Amino acid sequence: MVGTAHQSAGVEGVEGGVGLTALLVAAARAIETHRRDSLAQDVYAEHFVRAAPASAGWPIHLQQVPDGDADPLWGRFARYFGLRTRVLDDFLLRSVHTGARQVVLLGAGLDSRAFRLDWPPGCVIFEIDREGVLAFKHKVLGGLSATPKAARVPIPIDLRADWVQALTGAGFDPAAPSVWLAEGLLFYLPNAAETYLIDMVDRLSAGGSALAFEVKLEKDLLEYRDSPIYTSTKNQIGIDLLDLFDGESRPDSAGDLADKGWSTSVHTPFDFTRQLGRGPLPEQNDALAGNRWVFANKPRP
Repeated sequence: MVGTAHQSAGVEGVEGGVGLTALLVAAARAIETHRRDSLAQDVYAEHFVRAAPASAGWPIHLQQVPDGDADPLWGRFARYFGLRTRVLDDFLLRSVHTGARQVVLLGAGLDSRAFRLDWPPGCVIFEIDREGVLAFKHKVLGGLSATPKAARVPIPIDLRADWVQALTGAGFDPAAPSVWLAEGLLFYLPNAAETYLIDMVDRLSAGGSALAFEVKLEKDLLEYRDSPIYTSTKNQIGIDLLDLFDGESRPDSAGDLADKGWSTSVHTPFDFTRQLGRGPLPEQNDALAGNRWVFANKPRP
């Protein structure tokens, strides 16, 4: 069993808007899984892609892409998502192996980490996302008879609603160390929602907790509107990422956490490309140039 069933088990949650980007990431993870030099393995990803009409014809093997790695979408951008998956997998496992047992996936999308990572005993994975997205994931994983490797608690709620009450009502313990992940999420939230999210994570985190999230530094996102990553994503699969991103100026969430006493480190994705020996490197007119991965730790008392 994969957890609590939801009333809706269709595909409406992933068939448009931000939900469609969850399928994009799933396709990228499927391609990464089948690479000979794979950075991350997600055997469930291709099943999500094939289960939704909007993505049923997308590639799940790089061999299905005529230009291979030269394709901006299914080559470079997909490899970016593969790299991100690996780095954040490592972050989560490192955090739970140093004491945290509560894992909160904010905007969980089609994340299958509860099923594919080897969690220590006692871990609980809280997955927060809109009901339609979690229902689609539940349907696909249930059809595969997938079994989570830790206790899994889906929380069907929009992060613009009162997710804090929903999380604590589902059994989350603010007095225990936790590890939080906001992967590919904050781009889409209004400024106030991001500020609230960071503030609530701080308030709900005991000493010894950790957080990772992704941000963009650009003051003007439209500066890269003609970047190959954005144009190929729009032309090939109809997703205009820049129309989905929130256009407000972004808060300094890393700085806010530092002011609250967290230790923070900020990295470019390319730092990990160099560390791991594979992944995207900088190029001209690069939509990835402003992406930063932030890691934060709240000290123990």
